[in-house]
Amino acid sequence: MGLHALEFSECYLDSPCFREKIKAHEAELEKTNRFIKELYKDGKNLINATKQLGMAQRKFAQCLGEFQFEYIGDAKTDDEKCIDESLQEFSSFLKNLEDQRELMMRNITETLMKPLEKFRKEQLGTVRAERKKYEKETEKYYSSLEKLLNMSAKKKEPQLQEADIQVETMRQHFQEESLDYVCKLQEIQERKKFECVEPMLAFFQTVFTFYHQGFELAKDFDHYKRALQINIQNTRSRFEGARSEVYELMKRIRETPQEYRQTSPISCEGYLYVQEKRPPPFGSSWVKRYCTFVKEQKILHMVTFDHRSGGKIGETESVTLKSCVRKTTDMLDRRFCLELDITDRPGTVLTVQALSEDDHKFWMEAMGGKEPIGHYLGRTYSKERGIDAQLDEVGLSFVKNSISAIETRGINDQGLYRVVGVSSKVQKLLSLMIDEKSNEVDLSASEDWDVKTITSALKLYLRSLPEPLMTYGLYKEFISPAKGGSPESRIQAVHCLVHKLPEKNRQVLGLLMKHLANVAAHSKQNLMTVANLGVVFGPTLMRPQEETVAAIMDLKFQNIVVEILIEHHEKIFADAPESCPLSPAALVFSAPTRQSKKLSRQNRPLAVYNPQALDIQNVPAVGDGSSIATDETSLGSNESMSSQSSSASASETSTERSDHAPLKSSLSAGSNSGAPAAGASWSSAGAPGETEPAATTAASDKEKPEESVTSRKAKAVYPCEAEHDSELSFQVGAIFNAVTQSREPGWLEGELEGKRGLIPENYVEIL
Repeated sequence: MGLHALEFSECYLDSPCFREKIKAHEAELEKTNRFIKELYKDGKNLINATKQLGMAQRKFAQCLGEFQFEYIGDAKTDDEKCIDESLQEFSSFLKNLEDQRELMMRNITETLMKPLEKFRKEQLGTVRAERKKYEKETEKYYSSLEKLLNMSAKKKEPQLQEADIQVETMRQHFQEESLDYVCKLQEIQERKKFECVEPMLAFFQTVFTFYHQGFELAKDFDHYKRALQINIQNTRSRFEGARSEVYELMKRIRETPQEYRQTSPISCEGYLYVQEKRPPPFGSSWVKRYCTFVKEQKILHMVTFDHRSGGKIGETESVTLKSCVRKTTDMLDRRFCLELDITDRPGTVLTVQALSEDDHKFWMEAMGGKEPIGHYLGRTYSKERGIDAQLDEVGLSFVKNSISAIETRGINDQGLYRVVGVSSKVQKLLSLMIDEKSNEVDLSASEDWDVKTITSALKLYLRSLPEPLMTYGLYKEFISPAKGGSPESRIQAVHCLVHKLPEKNRQVLGLLMKHLANVAAHSKQNLMTVANLGVVFGPTLMRPQEETVAAIMDLKFQNIVVEILIEHHEKIFADAPESCPLSPAALVFSAPTRQSKKLSRQNRPLAVYNPQALDIQNVPAVGDGSSIATDETSLGSNESMSSQSSSASASETSTERSDHAPLKSSLSAGSNSGAPAAGASWSSAGAPGETEPAATTAASDKEKPEESVTSRKAKAVYPCEAEHDSELSFQVGAIFNAVTQSREPGWLEGELEGKRGLIPENYVEIL
């Protein structure tokens, strides 16, 4: 049973039962007071602990945000860029979460801690004060009553009446105090039901709001998470391919290290021990130095370096070589020595010692010595495997035969082109198919050869060609588009390069890309997406002439090139591009970006045309890569990322194109960072005034406004989305009519589909 109600009538009786009821009410309120006090203490501890958690998480987030991955090579893939930025994204996510947690803690303080403490101090504290007052009045009244009752009846009547009046006054005051106290007790008992619980409800509402915010953040993060998972999967796939190539190269170098010694037509380098003569009686000493010999100038640079002293690098000494003579052991009791005649020290002979006999021959050859050495001509797959693969009619017939068989018999086979056949069977099939004397076998109808043997034979044929299908000469140009630029510029660059290939190479490559696109179209069954096929065929179709670790690090970019070829094979192999105004590599890195188009129309330096700085042949091509945002439609699969939409770069520089008519480049607001256009140079001018457009004829040095040039047509070479009502949106290939020079620096005006507006000048070419 709960507490008894305190009746006001009982205040006048003040019975023992009434007093017990009051004590029960007082004990309940005391328990409530202790509960709130303990809860407040625990709440403070919770807030402090949460603050400590928040500080730890913010420190963790800061650590994530400050770290940045370094990468091998001169560029990152789009996947690597996204992975590189992921730590900053994680850091931002955690900081956002901690901002919400901090807000929750402030709300808990305001909605729970302060109201509870206020109720305890103001309400329960008041009851305590009333209780003391009630007890004081009780003591006072009953003491007076006892004193009155103990008075002698013999006292005079006035004295007795006066005592009676005093006691009656005290009794009334006591009863009034009793009524107030009983009322207050019951009021607090009822008030605590909502005064205590309402802050609790607000507390849980605050907590649930925080968790809901976390849920919303997780929902927002989900799209990025799924995109990043694809980036990681693609990078892991490329890593596996690159790792196997690196281990294979390491194995070959370990077996024949001299064949892989890094040399170049310009210089050679390595360690030599140099004899340093000292005054008598100290004799001479031999000091290890790392030497670089520049062949054309015959200059030998020597740097002292001792691995045992912690790798400290000493000073560099350079000498010019006149001649090199092998020093025999009968002249000096040390092997592998050379005697160098130095021109800048007449009469001085420098004696050096190579590390081995092979090293001795290497330096003799490099410095013009007389002893002949063998020359490494490079490893080819055909010599190693004994296969004479050629890009002729027989080879073309084999490619067509293999493609037909694969598409007829195994287009849905899981792991197509990744699952390899037995090596002996593969070589036997390839030898049979490229032997002109043997009868051609229809692989589509023959059951003697399984699909994995045919796919492996086709790959082996492509690897065994004397030169890769995409040629050594164009290797670097093919790699360049994959290292930067927008998706559209990459496609355009690869399109141009494909049509630089020899006819036979382009024909076979076109057949293969059409086939691989068909394979990728069945990826739900065979699991071979465009990205997976890029991993398989990247190093098969293109590779550098020199086998180095740096070249292997470019495997990931080879994959991207193959992805572009597969995804856009219809466009790339159908017709030659209409024009390639720049070299494909320059085209990629000069592709204008979103921020290079943006022009601030206020507080911007004027672009001043300088006719004396004409230099059409030497126009710098400057650009910046862009990170790739994965299309939502491809998030569920390991699909190619090579041609998806790019996000705006963090910082851009202006770009330019050279053609029959020079084009200006955009100028950044508040700075003179725009690169000069073809045929013109641009500088910042602080004085207000108009801008003279670039023209094919020299303009006056004097800065003055110039009327719009004669109306002409222009063609869009990059897509653009308008960011202002006065601008035009367009796609690649759009034709603009009535094109005139705008008074805005770096912009043209033209008509498209009946609408006239501004056009970024470095996005078009004049027809």
